[in-house]
Amino acid sequence: MNLRDLNYIVAVAKHRSFVQASEKCFVSQPTLSTQIKKVEKFLGIQIFERNNKKVLLTEVGEDIVAIAQQILEGVVQMKEIAANAQEPFAGNLRIGAFPSLASYLFPGLVLAIKSELPKIKLILIEEKTNILIGQLECGEIDAAVLSLPVKEDFLVSQSLFEDPFELAVAQDHPLSVRATISPLELHNQQLLLLDEGHCMRDQALQFCQWTGAHEQLGVRAASLETLRQMVIASTGVTLMPKIAIRPGEIGIKYIAFDKSGPKRTIGLVWRKSSVRKKLMKRLVELFEKRKVNSIS
Repeated sequence: MNLRDLNYIVAVAKHRSFVQASEKCFVSQPTLSTQIKKVEKFLGIQIFERNNKKVLLTEVGEDIVAIAQQILEGVVQMKEIAANAQEPFAGNLRIGAFPSLASYLFPGLVLAIKSELPKIKLILIEEKTNILIGQLECGEIDAAVLSLPVKEDFLVSQSLFEDPFELAVAQDHPLSVRATISPLELHNQQLLLLDEGHCMRDQALQFCQWTGAHEQLGVRAASLETLRQMVIASTGVTLMPKIAIRPGEIGIKYIAFDKSGPKRTIGLVWRKSSVRKKLMKRLVELFEKRKVNSIS
């Protein structure tokens, strides 16, 4: 039994198909089946139940697959440790951010890393916060830029910058003449919000609870850009993070809140067990040195 055989077992368990598993492992289906039968004979147990329609894991097979996954993950970690020890600032860097941040943050991040860490190959992922945390947990990404705090005890974080919110209104809205506004002045005001699953939606709902504002029912947006266009079309008003505000926009006015206004803390998050701690600290330094967030 070797690592190749463990890969075969895990692939069949994942896809519940010998044919699909063989395709993913770049081996013929008869070869894969033969090797798994050899492993079952060696262990003296049956890992899979086979019939013409589907493949099922036996009870003991579930335990075998779990151990096989741990072994394969350990091998990957061993390789990462060795590569990182040789050159900590080289190789692939998989980093994620949530949608209401990614498109405004990534351009500056790409330029900073290409300039300061030329041996890094950057792989960018845009996903909702809960998905990014799941990807961090299973090792699919190395780090993520998220709103703090994060509660998961397997993660460590470092604050990068504060991103204040401003009130976005149409240019002909009665509030557009204001230079600043107090959050409590929005009592009973209806706000346009993002769809379920966006962390900014949760932050906006907390703001509503605090100020007595309300969500504008029946209208939700999938992105900040959609929210922006809805405000321009006089559909309603919304909160806009400063990082997403562009100078010279037409048809929309942004009103700053006073010192008690809402804001979000943006931070870099990675696994406590990560072997790339030196690289994570270097990324934090890049944010501080080059103002990657671009917020003045």
